[in-house]
Amino acid sequence: MDIPSTKKLFIQGVTHDGRTFRPSDWAERLAGVMSSFRPGGATPDSYLSYSPWCVPTTINNVKCVIVSPELRDHDVMAWDFVINFARDNDLTVGEACILPE
Repeated sequence: MDIPSTKKLFIQGVTHDGRTFRPSDWAERLAGVMSSFRPGGATPDSYLSYSPWCVPTTINNVKCVIVSPELRDHDVMAWDFVINFARDNDLTVGEACILPE
């Protein structure tokens, strides 16, 4: 999946047949697994926090994970892991620009 660097990938917690994906904390779990993939890499003294390249959120009451294409530039295998997670679980995936607030 090739997306422009200005766009983000949105993995939604809804399957292609409309079912809500379970468990309910899937987005936080996926983002937690990806937390060490970050600009400059993980540091030993840092607190656990989500990577800016893989962030859980809720949009219109639907759990989502927003994935930046910068993750792919940093580590292709990490990018593939996230893409394959969405594909293996039949999750809806879209792409969009995030507008500044």
